[in-house]
Amino acid sequence: MNFLSALGFLTIIPVGKRREAGRSLAGSSVYFPLVGLVIGFILAGIDYGLGHVLPNLLTSAITVAVLVLLTGALHFEGFVDACDGLLGGHTRERRLEIMRMKNVGSYAVAGGALLLILKFAAIASLPGTWERFWIIALFPAMSRWGMALALNLFPYARTEGLGSAFRSNKSFIYMISAGIITLSIAIVFGWLGGIVLLFAAKVVALILGWGISRMLGGLTGDTYGAINEATEVAILVVAAAIVPYLAIEPVWQAVF
Repeated sequence: MNFLSALGFLTIIPVGKRREAGRSLAGSSVYFPLVGLVIGFILAGIDYGLGHVLPNLLTSAITVAVLVLLTGALHFEGFVDACDGLLGGHTRERRLEIMRMKNVGSYAVAGGALLLILKFAAIASLPGTWERFWIIALFPAMSRWGMALALNLFPYARTEGLGSAFRSNKSFIYMISAGIITLSIAIVFGWLGGIVLLFAAKVVALILGWGISRMLGGLTGDTYGAINEATEVAILVVAAAIVPYLAIEPVWQAVF
């Protein structure tokens, strides 16, 4: 089942062999937002529970740590590799070569540290209310939709690699289906605020996908992860900014 393939690949939840699942993932990008929602509700539940016994800063730090652990640092690894390659290389070939290297450089270390700091600060800035719960539940779904959007919209830069397992001649159908699922999630669990966050995710994913494609001639598995990580940060920052002005709440609470 494609949903289980996506779940096994994007998380450490034991539904199959995670790395091997990448060999049969064509079509599973449709379910990326649903996998993100599973991640989000796990995070939101942990954050909500810890918030009753621990200070906000410590709770926020643990929430970020759980996110990294729950995903097996898959996207984080892609982000730091992309930082090294995109910022450390001066030609397409050199950038792709750097991203294949096992060791990491200064751009990777600095980029990874800044990414975690921004996530932590953004989550810590969220109000300790049910709005915080829904924002944390939503942002992984939206960022993974951004990744699925980039995956299906932009070409693949390599002739082979893990990311090639996602390529299909039905990319447009998968992209639209994932978009419908994510829009439904945004409306049901975030209402108007959720739509704003979804729009932010779309803008960031498209800008990054376009920019990286110009540098590499397409995207790679590492850059998919980088797009997911950067989109997560963008959603959390936008959420922290709009919460005082626009509620992020489930549709049944907003309407009734």
